[in-house]
Amino acid sequence: MAKEAVSSGVSQEALDIAKKQGTLRYQIVRNKASYFMLAPYFILFFFFTVLPVVMSIALSFTYFNMLEMPTFVGWKNYVKLILEDDIFLISLKNTLIFAVVTGPVSYLLCLLFAWIINEFRGKLRAFLTLIFYAPSICGNAYLVWNLILTGDRYGYLNGILLKLDVINEAKLWMQTEKYILPILIVVQLWLSLGTGFLSFIAGLQTVDKSMYEAAALDGVKNRWQELWYVTLPAMKPQLMFGAVMQITQSFAVADISINLAGNPSVNYAGATVVTHLLDYGSTRFDMGYASAIATILFLLMVGTNKLVQKILGRVGE
Repeated sequence: MAKEAVSSGVSQEALDIAKKQGTLRYQIVRNKASYFMLAPYFILFFFFTVLPVVMSIALSFTYFNMLEMPTFVGWKNYVKLILEDDIFLISLKNTLIFAVVTGPVSYLLCLLFAWIINEFRGKLRAFLTLIFYAPSICGNAYLVWNLILTGDRYGYLNGILLKLDVINEAKLWMQTEKYILPILIVVQLWLSLGTGFLSFIAGLQTVDKSMYEAAALDGVKNRWQELWYVTLPAMKPQLMFGAVMQITQSFAVADISINLAGNPSVNYAGATVVTHLLDYGSTRFDMGYASAIATILFLLMVGTNKLVQKILGRVGE
């Protein structure tokens, strides 16, 4: 301990004092060089993530139109949001449907496709990874789907269905309430193989191959048992990261709805919590009310992440 203190430039007396005052401070004093190297990230994270969240929660208890100073209104924004805002309730329902359907399904698809692609080697694996990842970074994705869903006979989907005699006349897909949400879910699943998918590919490539040999000696007999007892426990950090990314994507759906169904959509069939937030924040400039919406969304995400952490903690048991 004394040698470590001397080598890090910290006196033994300072270490003893810090250890008495608390474990956290003791660790900071002992590893001050590491914390110094991490300081730039912590500073940026605080000012661009933690501070905005705290300010948003504080503004949610005010009326703030960006022209006048915020006026404290207490719980008024939340009462209006939950008891009086019917559009928010529709948006919340749609967002929860998105989260329940696209979150787990896209997560499993990411894992499944990553597992299959990882079986290939070299350039073929890189090519397949690019093919599956490309839709999530394609800037013209909505242009493609607008062509497919055009509400006349020249739209690709209408043209194919008319040719096959599945329908008798062209459908206005994104102007018909019952079609909007299912179509948006399909598009979201198509775009969902993003960062989480890449993290699974990376995680699968870091699994120690000798673990499979040891597992075979312990009675693991097939690929599914290898996946459950060896592969998934070995890549828990990537699983957690992928879960966070998929949860964030499923709760933060907005661009898809705005570009395909418009904002507002027909009878708010494609409205989500984020589109509702953008309406109040970017159009009406009622920042206090928009902050209340953002706070509700933040709590939903945090609660879901905690639930997923508990579920993933049992992987391999």
